[in-house]
Amino acid sequence: MRVQGNTVSVEPIPTSVTKVLFETIKIGIIKSNLIAMVAGLTMALFVHDIPFMDRIGNIALALIGSALVIGAAGIFNNLYDRDIDSIMDRTKNRPTVSGIIDTWSGLIMGGWIALGGLVALYIASPLSALMGFLGLFLYVVPYTMWTKRRTIYNTEVGSLSGAMPPLIGWAAISPDIFHPGAIALFVLMVIWQMPHFYAIGIRRMEEYRAANIPMLPVVKGIKRTYVQMNVYLVALFMSSFLFWSFNPYIAIANALLSLGWLILSINGYRRKQEEKWARSMFIFSLNHITVLLLLIVGYSVGAPLL
Repeated sequence: MRVQGNTVSVEPIPTSVTKVLFETIKIGIIKSNLIAMVAGLTMALFVHDIPFMDRIGNIALALIGSALVIGAAGIFNNLYDRDIDSIMDRTKNRPTVSGIIDTWSGLIMGGWIALGGLVALYIASPLSALMGFLGLFLYVVPYTMWTKRRTIYNTEVGSLSGAMPPLIGWAAISPDIFHPGAIALFVLMVIWQMPHFYAIGIRRMEEYRAANIPMLPVVKGIKRTYVQMNVYLVALFMSSFLFWSFNPYIAIANALLSLGWLILSINGYRRKQEEKWARSMFIFSLNHITVLLLLIVGYSVGAPLL
């Protein structure tokens, strides 16, 4: 702020380059997806009895490549959704909305980041690069450009992309992506995302309605969303048996977490206001997946040392 005579002028606050970059590539989503990628990677190391140091190059490339590909997906999503992001409170200040990142700059940046990520994954394993490309493509085209604005099943389509990181990590270590462990992680991630994003949909329902995005609670109402959420929570509980061959304790942990989530859903829906119930469901979803994935990573890394 500068004072000139009786006039006070306010100078614009410089925007941090790092902050702009992180908001554009969606750094929070990158971090959460990297945990899932590492879970797939470490599980493959354990299942195939491969020492950590024997694949240290692949591990580093998988981390770098995954972060870049996921970041590129975030950039393309932000660019395409500028019109609806400007309507929603939680997204209206994104650099792609404010104009700090223009279309061409974003496309160039996203393109180079995607290319760099896919090259890194390809060096680690061509199959890992294929999984990375599929995740990027599914998120940008079928989800962002096709279903997000057209159907209540956009969440289901988006969940396929969100379930690719464990397969990227697994493929960086082993080509056996149809191993029961890899399938278990993929199924877990697909199912978990449904109640997680339904909770977000309820919490941000009016914003989605204003932006004309057909989220399930907007189109079908909260009661229908509650019922469908519980169906997926039951499915999440049943998916626990897929982890039994990997480790019974991991299977039991998922069963207990999923059962707790289902109980919270039923009791919370009856006793709490809808906003508070949805918030508690959202928070529990983050704890559920974080705890479970860290248990998988911890066991995969720690068990061979015992």
